[in-house]
Amino acid sequence: MNKMFLPILALLSSYTHAEGLLDIYNLAKQKDPQLLESKAMRDQSFEKINEEQASFLPKINLGLSANYVDDNLDMQTGSATNSAINLEQSLYNSANWINLDLAAKNATLSDVSYVLEHQNLVLRTIQTYFNVLQAEDSLIYSQATKKAIQRQLAQTQQRFEVGLAAITDVHEAEAAFDQSFADEIYAENTLENSYEALRELTGLEHRKLNKLDTERFSPQKTLWKIDKWTDAAIEKNLALHQARIKKELAKMQIDLSKSGHKPLVDLTMGLSSTYNNYKDNTVNTDGYSNQGDIGIKFSLPLYTGGATVSQVKQSSFDYVAASEQLEKSYRSVMSAVKSSYNNVNASIGSVRAYQQAVVSAESALKATEAGYEVGTRTIIDVLDANRKLYDAKTKLAISRYSYIVNVATLKLNSGSLDKKEIIDIDNGLVNLR
Repeated sequence: MNKMFLPILALLSSYTHAEGLLDIYNLAKQKDPQLLESKAMRDQSFEKINEEQASFLPKINLGLSANYVDDNLDMQTGSATNSAINLEQSLYNSANWINLDLAAKNATLSDVSYVLEHQNLVLRTIQTYFNVLQAEDSLIYSQATKKAIQRQLAQTQQRFEVGLAAITDVHEAEAAFDQSFADEIYAENTLENSYEALRELTGLEHRKLNKLDTERFSPQKTLWKIDKWTDAAIEKNLALHQARIKKELAKMQIDLSKSGHKPLVDLTMGLSSTYNNYKDNTVNTDGYSNQGDIGIKFSLPLYTGGATVSQVKQSSFDYVAASEQLEKSYRSVMSAVKSSYNNVNASIGSVRAYQQAVVSAESALKATEAGYEVGTRTIIDVLDANRKLYDAKTKLAISRYSYIVNVATLKLNSGSLDKKEIIDIDNGLVNLR
């Protein structure tokens, strides 16, 4: 094949390729700012452990100084050079151990937060993707409604011209057409906004997405009863796990505040060397002088003005607040699980109901159009039947997408949502472009 055609073929393929849910998710996992921010916070928390471990290692300082002396009174002129190295090692400081444990626990909290943000990304990807499909369907049905009304308007005008319809029928059809035109504009704007929301996830434009395979789509009830979902949430829900860790951190903070009453013991060591070089010296001796020292430093806070006692009280109040926050989180999670479980069951019923509603609306439209032809129904009846048909189709599409999102939400609330959900949903999509 001629190489000059390769760029053209590549361009054409880019126009025909539709992206699936898994494609969007893989991009979002690399580009989503919320997930990347959470990852950076997690990495920072783990690095904090290294900082706290440094408290158990010796601190070594090196000092150098050079001085020039010109003392007319003592008739001393010359220079003095000093060097010193000092070491300090903590032997006992209970706060160091508590701070290390706090850093490790905070790292665990950040890790849980990152995994939770990953689960949230899965749900956000599903929601945003199907918001686009829903907006696309709404636009398609709005355009179909406008086209049907436009056709009905043309027929009504023809009937009016030959005396088979009243002018009021023409006006009714015109009003319905104007409304359908406004509905189409609204649907177009909603679709553009949904595309923009999808771009937020990946930083890229996505205008061609795989559609839901409605032929194979069949909503199923969950295998678990509500009690099993709530039990799973108690064990696995990450928001609840976060609240538990925060309570543990608050308890550890009390111990840290109490450590302000405890003694500190440090080992200190030092070596110093001085070199003197005096001219016309009659007092000081030239040359090197060395000195070494080692000692134990002990300090015990006897009175801090009540600051330590106040810190202990504050930490105790924080612990009470964290305990109440855990209870609040527990109730919120239980409510969310039950609500999402009910939403799944409701959306299953909605899908089945709207499937039947579409069939009934199609039959009603045909009967109404036939009645209008023989004069037993009015143009208003026909327009209303048209509206009801496409309204039923729109709601059927919404109920299908709502079922998918509700199942994912239920799994998020129970702590079991992961990439597998994306893969399973993606397998139910088809390229209809």
